[in-house]
Amino acid sequence: MQKLINWVDERLPIVDAWNKHVGKYYAPKNFNMWYFFGSLAMLVLVNQLVTGIWLTMSYNPSAEGAFASVEYIMRDVEWGWLLRYLHSTGASAFFVVVYLHMFRGLMYGSYQKPRELIWIFGMLIYLVLMAEAFMGYLLPWGQMSYWGAQVIVNLFGAIPVIGEDLSLWIRGDYLISGITLNRFFALHVVALPIVLLGLVVLHILALHEVGSNNPDGIDIKKNKDENGIPKDGIPFHPYYTVHDLLGVAVFFFIFFIVVFYFPEMGGLFLEKPNFEPANSLKTPEHIAPVWYFTPFYAMLRAVTVDLFGLDAKFWGVVVMGAAIAILFVLPWLDKSPVRSIRYKGWMSKVALAIFVVSFIILGYLGIVPATEGRTIAAQILTVLYFLYFILMPFYTRMEKTKPVPERVTG
Repeated sequence: MQKLINWVDERLPIVDAWNKHVGKYYAPKNFNMWYFFGSLAMLVLVNQLVTGIWLTMSYNPSAEGAFASVEYIMRDVEWGWLLRYLHSTGASAFFVVVYLHMFRGLMYGSYQKPRELIWIFGMLIYLVLMAEAFMGYLLPWGQMSYWGAQVIVNLFGAIPVIGEDLSLWIRGDYLISGITLNRFFALHVVALPIVLLGLVVLHILALHEVGSNNPDGIDIKKNKDENGIPKDGIPFHPYYTVHDLLGVAVFFFIFFIVVFYFPEMGGLFLEKPNFEPANSLKTPEHIAPVWYFTPFYAMLRAVTVDLFGLDAKFWGVVVMGAAIAILFVLPWLDKSPVRSIRYKGWMSKVALAIFVVSFIILGYLGIVPATEGRTIAAQILTVLYFLYFILMPFYTRMEKTKPVPERVTG
């Protein structure tokens, strides 16, 4: 066996890759519960890929057969209902894990130098994940799938000059139709997963090149022993591979409770109208995207004023796009001399708390029907969302920070 391993390793450096990225990759020894979510994101990604492959074996990507094929999977394919619920619940679980992973990055300054590229790759993963989820949302060909896609694609029509042609190009038809379903299926099953996997690999390679951040925001590479090993580091394997099993066990416990008992989550994961086949002549009472898109949808609806000869719909699209785009420049907005929220001043802590609360409430406002009061609330919260980033260069430079210890504190 050793001779076989040596023979393969001479031609493909598997052992070297294992040592560099797992066995002899030294991670900070003070990781806490917030560091489970990177591994959990990988776990959910594998779940989505495996269940997705099995679902495509029985799925019919046509306007005539899509809804019926989903019902066939649910009722007649052996364990088909489980595969479908693992995939649909997995989509929501993916965003839960990713949002918590991003929140940890915001708390501990994981986007600051020298980890800017890690953050950018992470944000590209988030963007592709949103596109992947949107494409997949149409595939069940239910009422909410159909009309949700209709609303979102029509938003591109608000772009001056090219909007109508762009919407037509995305749909492949004048309305959401079978050709739209076919191209979304191809993108969801083939193109976007390839891009997503490539970005995940780049994200991990960039992380292992500069090293992991930690709750103290200390660079452990600056403090090494005589063998060149970080004094505050431990090998990722076996310590964190075993450590992460605890997070996996807790995650599976919660995940399977949802899959077996609450797969629809009261209409949050699977909406009631989506159990009816798509009907272009019947509009649902209230059209809203899936919960993980709703904060941005609330921002879009919050814009109600025409400006510079362009209608509110266009400016809503601009605000929604800017809310995601501004995340990409975050590493250059934070001027704090320290990384971790532990050692930042009160202004950063208050700003982060307001930002998180605003984002969660916007998510709720994006689900419920719009009223005058809710629109005003969404407008205020949208301003607070952007102020977190716009004012960051000022309050991070002005505030008084705590001294950062030379060694990790646990």
